[in-house]
Amino acid sequence: MQRVDIEDVEPQSMGESDVDRRGLSDALGTTDFAINYYALDPGEAFAGGLHTHLDQEEVFYVVEGTATFETKDEATAETETVEVGPDEAVRFARGEFQQGRNESDERVVALALGAPEQSTDVRIPQPCRECDSDVLAVVMTDQGMSLECPDCGATVET
Repeated sequence: MQRVDIEDVEPQSMGESDVDRRGLSDALGTTDFAINYYALDPGEAFAGGLHTHLDQEEVFYVVEGTATFETKDEATAETETVEVGPDEAVRFARGEFQQGRNESDERVVALALGAPEQSTDVRIPQPCRECDSDVLAVVMTDQGMSLECPDCGATVET
């Protein structure tokens, strides 16, 4: 058994954002799924924007407040917005574009769970300037995050 006090886990930086995100996977020793704690102030988001994981499904469980999630159907480009309140959960399948944020005036506390634990195949709905692809892959390097076309390999400066 592993037990952790969330206050004992150091917040992890997400680029220039000051979002209170605490990765609990390492502290709990999980090997088959990821778990992250978020405390979002009004206007903050779970991630940098609309994205999908081609290799991971995600579940968000809202503990406190109301989170707003947006999804986008890649085939029709239609978007849908749903509010998820306390003691509610929302699931996003692999390949489903989504983003979550706090559009309320109150703090949002939520747990994000992903399976399998590591996601390495993330896409954003941004067209490639070099070919007809309508998505770019998020690539993590030693220098940080970059974007690359999964079809032609063109690199986009971030």
